[in-house]
Amino acid sequence: MRVLGVDPGLTRCGVGVVDGAPGRPLRMLGVGVVRTPAEEEVPRRLLAIEDGLERWLDEHRPDIVAIERVFAQHNVSTVMGTAQASAVAMLCATRRGLPVVLHTPSEVKAAVTGSGRADKAQVTAMVTRLLRLAEPPKPADAADALALAICHIWRGSAGDKLAAALARSTPSATRTAPAARTAPPGTARPSRKEYRP
Repeated sequence: MRVLGVDPGLTRCGVGVVDGAPGRPLRMLGVGVVRTPAEEEVPRRLLAIEDGLERWLDEHRPDIVAIERVFAQHNVSTVMGTAQASAVAMLCATRRGLPVVLHTPSEVKAAVTGSGRADKAQVTAMVTRLLRLAEPPKPADAADALALAICHIWRGSAGDKLAAALARSTPSATRTAPAARTAPPGTARPSRKEYRP
């Protein structure tokens, strides 16, 4: 599974691509930040983020896009910018037919470090170790994007397989269930022999 992790932000949007599967070594394919100038108008900044993410999607062709779930903070303007950048990432992925998953910061920290209360330094250190990097990825937004990708490979892939299995089994169940209800009231049910192939 190849996952593009996105740590949304209006000034710095972290991006990281990780290849791997549960129980197998992880491999970083790319990491970086899509930056926009603070003095630029918001619509133009969002367009720049879209252009940057499209380039990452073109280059790395991920199977899925994992984005940090936006949560409420005291600084409303920061939350708005983060939410807008997050929406751009969802749009870019959905336009290509790629699945989008959201992970909370505490979920990502717990997956990577074992503690949902880990600080950024601990997350960066574990990402560096798990991906066997020569040096920590910088800035922190880039490390967080890699952490998101790792989190989904380890935690999300099991859920993806379960959802796919349920999706495969549901159609057959829905096809056979109505058959028993289609007979009009008062009609005798067929014998068990008639159900045999």
